[in-house]
Amino acid sequence: MYRGATVKPLTEAPRDMPEGTLPMAKDGERSELPMTRAEMTANEHNPLSVSPENLEAGKSLYATNCAPCHGDSGHGDGPVAHLLKTKPKDIINGVSAHLPDGYLYGTIRDGGVTMPSYADAMSSHERWQLVTFVRAMQHGQVAAK
Repeated sequence: MYRGATVKPLTEAPRDMPEGTLPMAKDGERSELPMTRAEMTANEHNPLSVSPENLEAGKSLYATNCAPCHGDSGHGDGPVAHLLKTKPKDIINGVSAHLPDGYLYGTIRDGGVTMPSYADAMSSHERWQLVTFVRAMQHGQVAAK
């Protein structure tokens, strides 16, 4: 039986990436690790207005995708929270209340440490509607139920 050289896949990059296509470190120097979610999304702003249509769509998305873990009130006390190894975040009074809209959008799109990504479950427009609804919840303007 012939034994060839050991294949070491991806020991070299398959191609050179065009400049600016990967997350970059500060001052334009390439980072060994990708930027944090906060750095990647800091400049993203919600393009949607706080309209009844966007709030209603966000409310529906929240009830379907978020409430099972984060709860109807957003305090991390959803009906499946007790089944999870890590308790869901309080999105009303927690750290996310003080982060930019882009951070919430990025978390919904990419997921978090224990939160799954919803990139394939929602369009970009729907993610922004959800951010609009969560912000309204945080400011006490609406309730999930």
